[in-house]
Amino acid sequence: MGKSTKSSSSMVFRSRVLCAFFILLALLIIARLYFVQIVHGESYAAQAQSQYVEQNSDQESRGTIFFTKRDGTLVAAAVMQSGWRIAINPSQILDAHAAYAAMNAVTPIDEGKFMDAASKKKDPYEEVAFRLDDATEAKIAALKLSGVILVHDQWRNYPGGNLASQILGFISYRGNTRVGMYGLERQYQNTLSISNNGLFINPFAEIFSNISDAVKVDPTDGKGSIITTIEPAVQTQLEKVLNNVMDQYTPDFDGGIVMDPHTGAIIAMAGMPSFDPNTFNTVDNPTVFQDKLVEGRYELGSIMKPLTMAAGIDSGAITTATTYNDTGCIIRSGKRVCDFDFVPRGVIPMQEILNQSLNLGATFVADTMGHPTQTKYVHAYGFGSTTGIDLPNEVMGDLSPLGNGNGPDVNYATASFGQGVSVSPIEMARALASLANGGVLPSPHVVSAVQYQSGIIRAVPIAPGVRVLATSSAETVTNMLIQVYDKALMKGTLKQEHYSIAAKTGTAQIPAKGGGYLPPGTYLHSFFGYFPAHDPKFIIFLFAFKPHGQEYASATLANPFLNMAQFLINYYNLPPDR
Repeated sequence: MGKSTKSSSSMVFRSRVLCAFFILLALLIIARLYFVQIVHGESYAAQAQSQYVEQNSDQESRGTIFFTKRDGTLVAAAVMQSGWRIAINPSQILDAHAAYAAMNAVTPIDEGKFMDAASKKKDPYEEVAFRLDDATEAKIAALKLSGVILVHDQWRNYPGGNLASQILGFISYRGNTRVGMYGLERQYQNTLSISNNGLFINPFAEIFSNISDAVKVDPTDGKGSIITTIEPAVQTQLEKVLNNVMDQYTPDFDGGIVMDPHTGAIIAMAGMPSFDPNTFNTVDNPTVFQDKLVEGRYELGSIMKPLTMAAGIDSGAITTATTYNDTGCIIRSGKRVCDFDFVPRGVIPMQEILNQSLNLGATFVADTMGHPTQTKYVHAYGFGSTTGIDLPNEVMGDLSPLGNGNGPDVNYATASFGQGVSVSPIEMARALASLANGGVLPSPHVVSAVQYQSGIIRAVPIAPGVRVLATSSAETVTNMLIQVYDKALMKGTLKQEHYSIAAKTGTAQIPAKGGGYLPPGTYLHSFFGYFPAHDPKFIIFLFAFKPHGQEYASATLANPFLNMAQFLINYYNLPPDR
């Protein structure tokens, strides 16, 4: 009796183990089928519809790039779009002209390309039209033309057209493979590129070969979509403002950045002229693909002066009560260094250095703190290094004229007011943001999170800010810049009654290729400002390269800045601060 009971218990145990195994197996199959039918269902269906013809080896799905609206809503900026392409088997085309005429009546087809393809009788597969919608495909299919093949297709679509094109980039061929070119498409190629090679694998075989993947609680394989900090309405407004500058002053190019000075999140960034990534192959001048705010390096001029002033105050070399004797011009290293108008002003307080944008005043501050100290602060501001922004081809500033603080005196004089050393606009925007951020350099970034194929969203780690100034030093310079905007800039006509704005202009000479500078009248204009000044939500940077009709940046960029600032104040409903 005892033996029988023991045997019965053993059988029950084995039965339970087998049941548990089959339940687990069923759960794995269900989980895998969920991913096959639900998560990747559209991709499988798309592939199935066209597998009767030879497929291009580079066919793949691709993650979406999203903009983020002010309320957190995601807006697609780059998506995969499905449709059809038309191919022909030339040997089966009995009357090429008739076939062409019939199809061209439904959808435009390049006649020369079609006839050339139809003439290749030994080639069984030639593509003649692309990016057709379902309705067009149905009409072509209804013609029942011999030798005509309809193939399901996918392509990258940019719904916004030109909007943020230099940030987004585009998809093109590298050899025989389609990859991201420029912008986020290139920077996040490995994340966005989602291969479809596994779509023809037997799902049951895949279950057993990928059991570890099926039971993962957090299936993030590094592939998916990216969520950016770009706000589409702000981006649209910035591009409108920059286009207006292009129309009115015809610079070679211009650009702008709107950034949260605390987090480094880029809310908008654009350069003009731009392009439509949907039709990038029609662009005559490929330099428009480059993001000059990240990939370009320039002498940006007097917007450096507030940083020189902050360094002088932070180092203890000067205070706001310090004065100096402005003689209009001085000699450094045998070279003449002058204010913009060569006029001596006598004894001048520190505030007037910024109000009147005096080169000799900035030189005085640099001399007083000492060149090694000046060099230390210039490097601390992040100049001469990359910001780490998540966009390709970032350049770093050229501070070589400063050496280790022991170079020619004239180099430190000119560097104090933004000449002689060159930096990228994103470097400058980050450095200036330290004034708005209580002395801390933020980390500029465009992507905030990755949305994996599983649906899981993970924030992208952002490097913590680095303190470069005491909070009191940044606050002191902020108060000085408020006075610049309220009283000095355009004689105070741009002052806002209920909002404090800290701002400064820059008008810089442009280096000539053979040395020296281009003739007078050819300048780079720049402008920056942040607001509300004592608790800034935004910092705006604008620049224009070789504008015409106006000599100073106050004339070309002050009103565009105010236009952008007022838009942000209204759009985000910012409360008044005074």
